[in-house]
Amino acid sequence: MADQTSALSVHGLSTPKIIGAAFRMAREVRPNLTGKYLDIGSGNGELIALMKQNFPVEASACDYTAELMQIPGQKVAVVDLNTEDLPYESNFFDLITFTEVIEHIEHDRHIIREIYRILKPGGAVIITTPNILNIKSRLRFLFFGFYNLFGPLHVRDSRKYSAGGHINPISYFYLCHALLDAHFKDLRTGIDKKQKSGVLPLIFLWAPIKLRAISSMRTSRKLPRPLPWRAGSTPSRSM
Repeated sequence: MADQTSALSVHGLSTPKIIGAAFRMAREVRPNLTGKYLDIGSGNGELIALMKQNFPVEASACDYTAELMQIPGQKVAVVDLNTEDLPYESNFFDLITFTEVIEHIEHDRHIIREIYRILKPGGAVIITTPNILNIKSRLRFLFFGFYNLFGPLHVRDSRKYSAGGHINPISYFYLCHALLDAHFKDLRTGIDKKQKSGVLPLIFLWAPIKLRAISSMRTSRKLPRPLPWRAGSTPSRSM
């Protein structure tokens, strides 16, 4: 692999299924993981505990508070991701997990660039976030103006620990673009569970959705293309 890997598991404290999906993805992209591992939004430490049980890693934790951590002796770097950079040196971690956090923060592209900065060349990040593109979420947005797990926000009350703190619905396409723009490569996707209740509406809506997608793609191809980058102007890292 020529560069950092990003694995996306499209789906407070992460649910057991999300924790399990993040762990399975870690095992897939780094089956022989060793070295330094960071969990951003570590919560009670459930994912860290699972990773340490299965990999010989030196684990670090990062969150908006240290009070949630339940692993004895596990230090937590307390950081406000909306206003502060990650408190780690560059090229430091072999693997980073970032589960159910990006939808809580204001500047998702900045934190993705920060994650790239602190990853070692060839390192990997696993990101999970609610899948706002599933059919039920699309229908909810159509009728109510809000995606699943998102809704009216409390003014001056972020409620970071719950769905009330979901301030940033980010779709698969924009997340991929942000990762590629930060120079990540080898993007992979996964899910924590299949949404069986979405099968029936998808059967009826698949054709119009497909036709609309084709129309949108044709329109986008007609838009003016940006000027190409000058050779050597885009930074990149290699193994």
